[in-house]
Amino acid sequence: MGKKKDIHFEVSERKILLRLLDMAFVFFGLYLLELFFPYNYLLIRGENTLYLIVLAFYLMIFGTIFELYDLQKASKLDVTFRNIVLTASTTILFYFLTPFFTPFLPEKRLQIIYFYVAIIVMIFIWRIAYVTFIASPRFYKKVLLVGEISYIENIVKALNNSDPNYKIVGFINCEETQGEPIKFKGLKEFEPKELINVISDHKISEVLVASYNSETITADIYHDLIMLLEKGFTIREYTQVYEELTYRVPIQYVGKDFYKYFPFSRSNQNTLYLFFHRAFDLIFSLIGLCVGLLILPLVIIGNLLGNRGPLFYSQERVGKNGEPFKIVKLRSMVVNAEQHGAKWAEKDDVRVTKFGKFLRRTRLDEFPQFINVLRGEMSIIGPRPERPFFVSELSQIIPFYETRHIVKPGLTGWAQVKTRYGASVDDSLIKLQYDLYYIKHRSLFLDINIVVKTLSTILYYRGQ
Repeated sequence: MGKKKDIHFEVSERKILLRLLDMAFVFFGLYLLELFFPYNYLLIRGENTLYLIVLAFYLMIFGTIFELYDLQKASKLDVTFRNIVLTASTTILFYFLTPFFTPFLPEKRLQIIYFYVAIIVMIFIWRIAYVTFIASPRFYKKVLLVGEISYIENIVKALNNSDPNYKIVGFINCEETQGEPIKFKGLKEFEPKELINVISDHKISEVLVASYNSETITADIYHDLIMLLEKGFTIREYTQVYEELTYRVPIQYVGKDFYKYFPFSRSNQNTLYLFFHRAFDLIFSLIGLCVGLLILPLVIIGNLLGNRGPLFYSQERVGKNGEPFKIVKLRSMVVNAEQHGAKWAEKDDVRVTKFGKFLRRTRLDEFPQFINVLRGEMSIIGPRPERPFFVSELSQIIPFYETRHIVKPGLTGWAQVKTRYGASVDDSLIKLQYDLYYIKHRSLFLDINIVVKTLSTILYYRGQ
């Protein structure tokens, strides 16, 4: 325990670091342009403060849309470079289209090229440094897992997929072994008596306790954990880390003390938040219907050529407090797609028409539901409404499934921007974990985050 632990950055710290140094490198790049090139468009001057703030704002917004701050993608230089080019291109376009908040266009077009290239080059230089140093093994957060072996595989998989810098070095089985012990081959196992030495030898930053029943933890391990805690060592409970890294509530590990895991967001009862949320719903749905009417002629033509049948169809869904209502969608499947009964939609579902696939990927099939939003049956943001048949089926299999009905269903939601379409019970479990995370952490900031990520989903053609 005497050795110094490695330096590491938390998820939030890395995201802030990426944003701050993106801006710092861009501004430094503009300063270098002024020194070494015939450039005078946007200079680092006090009188240009507003222009520089607008540039930073656009970069932050479009960087988020084009996933420049997704930590999984930020650790891959090829993906990062593509996202930088998309972010810089869109930023420059919007920057030039808002002249009231930005400088007048330069007379020489070469100035625009300098400006554009400097943004791409400087951000990419910083991202090379990030991948080389910050995202390197030197800065990994090394974790020792103490838990029941029956849960370890799912735990390790979920956490490793969520944060590339969160490395579980090994595990200690906290249960009393009876007979032949069960072995887990995917991770190095240490003996309980080695706990203190492992922390010192492997420079462990955190002990993660993943025990469904705390009574299973042996007395020796419990004593060592207490000793570590008294020395100020970080010991965390698995569900907290799972929620922090995956942005999901791990309901499959919640037992009779479920009330500990669901301190739902105060925004669910906050009158001011609900007022602005409803105002946003009304304004956005009116704009959405207007846009929908403008593109409706093109949709009608596409439907005639690639759908062959009725343009609209309605379906019963379950809304807030379990109340059923009818939604209207643009038809994306063949006529009478469920003549043999309700069936899960699948990847590359043969029932989806060619034009229907386009409607789903672009989310255009959801446009008529703005009417449901105006009626107050739905919101722009919330858990997607499910059909009564599947709600009845899933609520018997998945614990807390009907908890998602305590808020209005939405056109888009946290589950829709974080995972693909649910086509099985397992997929529905993951979706529910995201939905409950939204209900638990519901806020204006999370709503804005969902709107921005929905734009990413549409632009990257990820709808289904």
